[in-house]
Amino acid sequence: MDFEVIGEITNVETIAVGGSIREIARLRKVYGAGRWRKLKGIAMVRLFDGTICEAEVHWYEAHGVGKKEIKIKRILWK
Repeated sequence: MDFEVIGEITNVETIAVGGSIREIARLRKVYGAGRWRKLKGIAMVRLFDGTICEAEVHWYEAHGVGKKEIKIKRILWK
């Protein structure tokens, strides 16, 4: 990860569940079985250069596995 999430992720929405996730086979192979969901939300992040900004983040999550592969999709403001 080239950034750090600071605080809580807000405005969380589910984008896809189970079979509608394109990478479901890879997620199950790497992290194990579970009810996988792809989610998005808004979070304050600290970038690798120390800049703090608000960004839209996406990640995968399954019960018992937790949040995996958090990525920034858009910087909302600096």
